[in-house]
Amino acid sequence: MDLVEAERKIGSGKVLVIGDVMLDRYVWGDVRRISPEAPVQVVRVLDRSEVLGGAGNVAANLAGLGCPVFLVGIKGADRAGELLGELLEKSGIKSGLVADSLRPTITKTRIMARGQQLLRLDEEEIAIPDNEVIDLLWGMIEKIMPGCGAVVLSDYGKGLLISESFVQKVIGHARQHGIPVLVDPKGTDWERYRGVSCITPNVSEFEAVAGNCSDKADEFEKKAREVLDKFDSEWLLVTRGSRGMSLFNAQSAPLAIQARAREVFDVSGAGDTVIATLAAGVSSGLSVIDSAFLANVAAGIVVGKLGTQPIGRSELESVLRLSSATANGPSLSKICSLDAAGVQIKSWRAGGDKIIFTNGCFDLLHPGHIQLLQQAKDLGERLVIGLNADISVRRLKGEARPILAERDRAALLASLACVDMVVIFGEDTPLHLIESLRPDILVKGADYRLEDVVGRNVVEQYGGKVVLVPIAEGFSTTGIVNKILG
Repeated sequence: MDLVEAERKIGSGKVLVIGDVMLDRYVWGDVRRISPEAPVQVVRVLDRSEVLGGAGNVAANLAGLGCPVFLVGIKGADRAGELLGELLEKSGIKSGLVADSLRPTITKTRIMARGQQLLRLDEEEIAIPDNEVIDLLWGMIEKIMPGCGAVVLSDYGKGLLISESFVQKVIGHARQHGIPVLVDPKGTDWERYRGVSCITPNVSEFEAVAGNCSDKADEFEKKAREVLDKFDSEWLLVTRGSRGMSLFNAQSAPLAIQARAREVFDVSGAGDTVIATLAAGVSSGLSVIDSAFLANVAAGIVVGKLGTQPIGRSELESVLRLSSATANGPSLSKICSLDAAGVQIKSWRAGGDKIIFTNGCFDLLHPGHIQLLQQAKDLGERLVIGLNADISVRRLKGEARPILAERDRAALLASLACVDMVVIFGEDTPLHLIESLRPDILVKGADYRLEDVVGRNVVEQYGGKVVLVPIAEGFSTTGIVNKILG
């Protein structure tokens, strides 16, 4: 099975996501003392950010993978609900959120310091929606579903998917149209999921329903098949942490999928990424098996990130392209979308790390590049590289370039120990990237003049600085290419 070829097929099928939509808030700060008022840590607030959570994060993962996605759920008639709408629009997700004045927008506020979560504050009202709200939701579902390649039920136990009659109505309608339904379950009452195409619990959720399993594979398989039979489900995908995933089907032998991440930083949203990638594959015509393998790779990427961060198409593609070299290493999580990069950099900065930035095409990585990157890393704690996308390189250097595709160039850079992050950008210059990430130091080679460095004015205005480092003589990608061509 060629996962790279499988990944390229993703994005052709529309996916309908139904579930508990949340706003995930982050308060980034630093801790240096204990309060004199009580034995608690004092967090000095440095920054704040909001991202889509719950079913919203499932939709964000699907959008990141290039799938047309429609999200149906409930929000409150409040400012948090308005923020949800803004985030959905920014992510390119078509929204079918119904405002319910009887409940607040589900909001989780995480207090973060030095890369760790200190506290979480939840604002929610768990209740089954009234009939008026259900009717509005169903009207949208009935209209949207026929054009979809998959339906995802993202159940966080907050109310929308508690009602068995509502869930069964959705499943029945999907089956009438031949549309697979995938569910990320919550709680122990799985009767309401009867008839779904695939259930994707983690191991603790599975054992809460099936009973505790020993380490013996045959016992685990026996309980899995009992669950498949009991709830009339075709597939069961159990995520098992460091043990990877186990995929079960009533008509075939179980499939063990080895975990792809060695460094687990934060499991927030990993289940969302799994079911989103699975749905992206299935809706685009891939088999459940191929889709599950892709979901496993995607999960290995997001658990290496901080906080709720969706997978990006370029991240998945880059990791797959160099899977033999990087799939089991920490470079999985180094290739980031701009949004993901912003979240991670806020955490690094809150921990006192200095952020260094440089950019380029890095086509045919050579000793001159390595020397520049190592010198840049010596100036601080975290080195971030802005990498020109293929379309950008072609505009700058002609149709014959790049020699290596962006996914390969990103993977090579991510494999370097001195590099902490790679962000691909499609513009001709990294100006927007610099404005968004606000590095402490902007680095270029000494063959530049200070006045010609893109982003210099921006960096110096907020107190950063630009550093020109010596470059190795005799190395250039163009020179290497010309020498090869003779």
